[in-house]
Amino acid sequence: MTPAVPFRLVATDLDGTLLTPEATVSARTRAALATATAAGAVHLVVTGRSATWARPVLDQIGYTGLAVCAQGGQVYDAGAHRLLTSMTLDRQQAVLALEKLTAELGPLSVAASQDGLGGQVLAQPGYRVADPVLEVQRVATVAELLAEPVSKLYLQHPELTDDQLVAVARQVAGDLVGVMMAGEGIVELLPLGLSKASGLAVAAIRLGLRGADAIAFGDMPNDVPMFRWAARSVAMANAHEEVLAAADEVTASNAEDGVALVLERLYG
Repeated sequence: MTPAVPFRLVATDLDGTLLTPEATVSARTRAALATATAAGAVHLVVTGRSATWARPVLDQIGYTGLAVCAQGGQVYDAGAHRLLTSMTLDRQQAVLALEKLTAELGPLSVAASQDGLGGQVLAQPGYRVADPVLEVQRVATVAELLAEPVSKLYLQHPELTDDQLVAVARQVAGDLVGVMMAGEGIVELLPLGLSKASGLAVAAIRLGLRGADAIAFGDMPNDVPMFRWAARSVAMANAHEEVLAAADEVTASNAEDGVALVLERLYG
């Protein structure tokens, strides 16, 4: 009799989890994923990046499966370079949220991720892009940011920490938009109810899988909904404290093959 596969779905965040600090996938992690897929598991990348920003990374690491992008708003076929599903942010709701937040906090720096595989990332002059490799188009006004459909907005405040900005944004505008922290300097406004969990559930249905089949790996607060959806959750040692508290177990950091260590134990 063939042994049962521990988990039929392996869901990994990208930055800070699957990728090393040098934005590559180590040979050991590649080998561990190959062992898991040979045993019958499916590997899904689940990232906060829009498909536009995820595509070059996925191409570089040779990933050809489905990828859940844009915080769950997009399902992207990396092998076919095709967007399968896409959800946009209600722009009227976004304007109301920004007005309420500006009234409460003063001026904010804002960026927007346009909808679609070819969508650009637009940013006001004061917005700091975390990764200088990522291309942005600078615009002056919120009206320009929202001239075309967008998947999400990014916020930065000159004084508040990311955690403080998230807390205030949820209190002030949480009835209009979802608020999520995806990384250092990356606080996002999303369609209400959208999360990595909702996007992962959509992708899993396409594969005939569900949360009970899944193990999930992550490092930032945007991974917590995915942790709740999956049967087992694993935080990286470099994870945010909220993620460490939510996980079923903690592995080594992304610099120390944390994903591989768990997969080797389960599938090796």
